[in-house]
Amino acid sequence: MQTGAAPVIEPRLVSEAQIRIDGVTRRFGDVTALERLRLDVRPGEVLGVVGPSGCGKSTLLELVAGLQSPDAGSVAVESETAYMPQRDLLLPWRDALGNAALALECQGVPRAEARRRAEPLFERFGLAEFERSRPAELSGGMRQRVAFLRTLLPGRPVLLLDEPFGALDAITRADLQEWLAGMLAEEPRTVLLVTHDVEEAVFLADRVIVLSARPGRTVADFEVTLPRPRSVTDPDLAALRRDALEALRS
Repeated sequence: MQTGAAPVIEPRLVSEAQIRIDGVTRRFGDVTALERLRLDVRPGEVLGVVGPSGCGKSTLLELVAGLQSPDAGSVAVESETAYMPQRDLLLPWRDALGNAALALECQGVPRAEARRRAEPLFERFGLAEFERSRPAELSGGMRQRVAFLRTLLPGRPVLLLDEPFGALDAITRADLQEWLAGMLAEEPRTVLLVTHDVEEAVFLADRVIVLSARPGRTVADFEVTLPRPRSVTDPDLAALRRDALEALRS
């Protein structure tokens, strides 16, 4: 049966890469989080990164975002990035509209203008009528949508998503995975998606990298050629999930 995957142990380095990680090692004292990691992310590609806890997935995103520096190797990013961490980090004293507009304000856009630009997108993001709600009045899924809207608003071509739905219940997570797939179809970006959920990775990504336990090294690189929109009930997707899980267990 065709699984829609072409597993390769060593990631390909391509000349048109928008993000290039070349031989990166990152240490914290005596602990090595990543070791000689090499991978590329092509323009417009959604790359999923999975691996066991502590293998350096979040460290990888912070290196790409410029929040950390490698101890060895190099990180090259050809475009500006927008980083969405694991927690939504909404400001409790701001309403949902004010939180979404915050990224534009940080770019120097006046507050009133930033809110004006953000407000028309609330209906599109499934947040209509919640513009004036405070974070404590929103469900977990709504908070994640506000955080994602805040990430998208500056228009940066590279998105760095760290476990965007990891703290949500299974039903809400599945709904938001479908929502994110739709949003990326409407507004294609280059995406580096870190997740502990293998099914989420193969559902959303064009390619999936599997990292080893610490120190994180690449153990498999799967192309996901399944057509979109995808369904989690697709037997080919299930087969690809099994292949990725097997690589993860190994």
